[in-house]
Amino acid sequence: MERYWIGLGANLGDRRAAIQAALERLAAAGHDVEAVSGLYETAPRDLADQPPFLNAAARVRSALGPRDMLAALKALEAGLGRDPGGVRFGPRAVDCDILLREGGPWRDEALEIPHPRLAERRFALVPLLDLDPGLALPDGRGVAALAAAIDPAAQPVRRVEPGLRRPGAPGG
Repeated sequence: MERYWIGLGANLGDRRAAIQAALERLAAAGHDVEAVSGLYETAPRDLADQPPFLNAAARVRSALGPRDMLAALKALEAGLGRDPGGVRFGPRAVDCDILLREGGPWRDEALEIPHPRLAERRFALVPLLDLDPGLALPDGRGVAALAAAIDPAAQPVRRVEPGLRRPGAPGG
């Protein structure tokens, strides 16, 4: 079994429902959604002229290796209305990225773990801290230190209540 930290985001339609549906579909496909972060509203980062995002993270155990997990996430996105040919960094119904994996770095022509831009994205780092405050990248850099090094005014991240439900949890 592999353990992954997955980043989830959406900025079109019912953003909260899209992220919750992604979590539910992960669980329904047999992946163990161990924990879900708080839900955060964030400003778009790479392409500013679009609606704000909701972002979260989940810690997931799966029998799938990294390449197959990526394929499963892309299929999940498509099933929830994401246009795979959309504008890079543009608006999206849902986005699911592998941020980290317990087994350390992994790379091929389609996937790099840890996510290559993780260290510069507060919208991804802050939810990870909800899951595992002591989490570190394979090179030893702590997620908390990386998040603290990014100016919060430049990349605002605001917690939104209520949060998400972990599939299979009481009330979930």
